[in-house]
Amino acid sequence: MPTYRTRFGSLNDYDKGRVEPINDDVRHYAFSNCFEIANNSKPYEKVVFGQNMQYVLEVLRAEGSSPWYTCAHDEFALCMDGEFEIHLVKLVPDATVQDKDKEGAVLVDGEPRGQNMGWMKLGRGHQGMLPAGCAYQFRSSKPAVIVLQTCKGDLSIERWADICQTA
Repeated sequence: MPTYRTRFGSLNDYDKGRVEPINDDVRHYAFSNCFEIANNSKPYEKVVFGQNMQYVLEVLRAEGSSPWYTCAHDEFALCMDGEFEIHLVKLVPDATVQDKDKEGAVLVDGEPRGQNMGWMKLGRGHQGMLPAGCAYQFRSSKPAVIVLQTCKGDLSIERWADICQTA
């Protein structure tokens, strides 16, 4: 039976993403350039690095506190490097700032109003769900990398010319 070696990168130690021939085995590839994108991003820019129809994978450089966001659909945050907290607030009905038909996250205006739902601390390899209709804020004392599974929205930044291999 073949032996596989998984290399999990970090902000300080990663190989530049590239196209590699594979034998249709997902253990041979994943998240190839999220660390390079995070290294070249401002804190909490939501840079798209994977897309399937309206669904996207965004990479965020976590550093300090993010603005508060909300979304009409569930999102998932995966910690790829470092650690960060996600603080959650269940918004009161009149404070909902997200159109139910709109996809992607939007900014909450000021501090969210509603019931405190607590917080999660995610370390490398941990995943947390960001429930629809809640407000969430990321907090990190040191740089960390978040991969967010979501739908493309107004805050999604597409930099395909900068992040895709051209040669």
